[in-house]
Amino acid sequence: MFDNLTAMITEMLGPAGPLIVVAGLALLLILSTVPLLLRQKPDPMDKLAKSGRARIDAETKAILRDTRRNAKLNKYAQYLEPKSAEELGQMRLKLLQAGYRTPDSVRLYYLAQMVLGLGLLAAGTAYYVMFKDGPDATMQTKLMYIVGPGAVGYLAPKYWITKRVEERKKQIEEGFPDALDMMLVCVEAGQSLDQSIVRVSKELRASYPALADEFEIISHEMKAGKDKASVLNDMGERCGVQDVSSFVTVLNQAANFGTSIADALRIYASEMRDKRVMRAEEKANKLPTKMTLTTMMLTVPPLLIILVGPSVVSISELGNLAVK
Repeated sequence: MFDNLTAMITEMLGPAGPLIVVAGLALLLILSTVPLLLRQKPDPMDKLAKSGRARIDAETKAILRDTRRNAKLNKYAQYLEPKSAEELGQMRLKLLQAGYRTPDSVRLYYLAQMVLGLGLLAAGTAYYVMFKDGPDATMQTKLMYIVGPGAVGYLAPKYWITKRVEERKKQIEEGFPDALDMMLVCVEAGQSLDQSIVRVSKELRASYPALADEFEIISHEMKAGKDKASVLNDMGERCGVQDVSSFVTVLNQAANFGTSIADALRIYASEMRDKRVMRAEEKANKLPTKMTLTTMMLTVPPLLIILVGPSVVSISELGNLAVK
């Protein structure tokens, strides 16, 4: 049957008939698979990764390009900003170290102080007048119920910013050795410093978002054409961490003297790992002292009660008998 079919194809299409039929069947199969490939659903993980990168890029670019100021705050700028340029610069730097980069961050900080201070002062005054005022009220009571809430409201934003700065510095210190190791791997793999910074910022997003934000700001500022040395110096100033400032100095010196960035990163990453081990050992060495103090506080009072308690009871009973 197969020979008859071959002979028929040869009579119709000539000696090359079987090859033509095979080629036609292959072309038909290829054309039938093209619609299936076109209708294939995209990988959800690829879609998620693309959307995440687009969102992060949009947020960072918005932070870098947002130079707009609130028109309502501009009217009261003289009341919401320090008169001294030095004090204004210090406050802006502190807010940057806390992670607040908007142009109106300084004004919003002083606005929060004013609103909370005056609001809680008014609330304390109303509470005192309605519930605590009377002929027996002392000056101490008035200060506690009136001035106390106002002072708390005025100092609350300062406490919050200070706490945010410390938490952010701690997160940067913990994640910086890992960032250096990752950057060293990228540089030794053949990537440039700019590419390694972009890669590190993406990889650190889940574990150390504050450090990832700093690296991402660096990458966007470099893409915008800003000088690399000034970009790195700005990062060291924003972070407020000694390790980051030393890292910036190392990179600037490597660029100025033409030394290998990979060698500089390798040496500094090794130092950062050693420093992290030393910090862990320091914390471990402090534990025995803390445990000793806790043990004394929890064991000595009960022990004294057990040892001295019966004697005290016996002495009190003897005293009662003597009185009788």
